[in-house]
Amino acid sequence: MRIRKKPWARPELEKCDFFIKNPKDYKGKWAVQFKNKENPIYLELGCGKGTFIAVHGAENPNINYIAIDIKDEVLVLAKRNIERAYEEKGREVDNLKLMAQEIALISDVFSREDIVHRIYINFCNPWPKERHKKRRLTHTRQLNNYREFLIDGGEIYFKTDDDELFEESLEYFKEAKFSIEYITYDLHNSDFVGNVETEHERMFTEQGIPTKFLIAKK
Repeated sequence: MRIRKKPWARPELEKCDFFIKNPKDYKGKWAVQFKNKENPIYLELGCGKGTFIAVHGAENPNINYIAIDIKDEVLVLAKRNIERAYEEKGREVDNLKLMAQEIALISDVFSREDIVHRIYINFCNPWPKERHKKRRLTHTRQLNNYREFLIDGGEIYFKTDDDELFEESLEYFKEAKFSIEYITYDLHNSDFVGNVETEHERMFTEQGIPTKFLIAKK
């Protein structure tokens, strides 16, 4: 779906204390951008409207979160959802950063010094055409990029509605030397505890499409 340009989105984001305007400037220095730099960092790739990361961040003050997407028009909605979730908890947004970044170029903004403990990939573009599959966020090429800053023993949580993407991602994880620690083809009817729904997840569930989910460990 093409997103209509919103000229007010970037100015609103740039007034936001937790929006990172120039993420390349922070490469190798992400931990010190948080008040508690000792907290582990969890990263969401493709945060969309931010409903998922807003819940996680507001409920877990002992974890630092970084959420990434590419479109200002989406990120501004994430900003608002994050502010709302924290306000409901009576908290300031002190453990979450939001930024615009092309995820294919993730190595431009993260290095080995930026130790990430967990990565979330939720309902990413499945890129079904063969010539486009290298663009997938779970493609082997991308997974090898994440390995550079994901701590040994760190995990990737991956959710999708797309059967082909899920099956082929299992091969990608194997090729990138990740082990599958947990897998289910119907998350909402599984024994997994603590799931936080995304906006896409709710939509697909209402359509009767089960959520596929796995945890891969480096």
